Amino acid sequence: MNIELKESGDVTIATLFGELDGRTAPLIQEKLLSLPKTGGKVLLDMSGVGYISSAGLRSLLMLYRQMAANDGRVALVGLTENIRDVMSVTGFLEFFDDYSTLKDGLAAMQSAPNPSSNSNH
Repeated sequence: MNIELKESGDVTIATLFGELDGRTAPLIQEKLLSLPKTGGKVLLDMSGVGYISSAGLRSLLMLYRQMAANDGRVALVGLTENIRDVMSVTGFLEFFDDYSTLKDGLAAMQSAPNPSSNSNH
């Protein structure tokens, strides 16, 4: 599993390559859970992920919970049909905004209000 992080405006794009399973989930947790704790927007590009196990799903859920607890947002982009099916059947897809392309996901995330600016409402 490789993870590339880059910034595009106020959005962190995390591009994942490889399998997301029990062996690689700790790397995901280490890299992604260390992202800024308050506010922020994370777009996970999953187009390079061919397989996800329950440990991988748990890692994504941990990221979602951390971001949500700190007024942040997480969205997914580029899910393969197989991974989308797994996430849909298990109910995990309900936690995330899901976009077909990186361009669409980035546009939606950048046009959304900064999560931390909404904390007073």
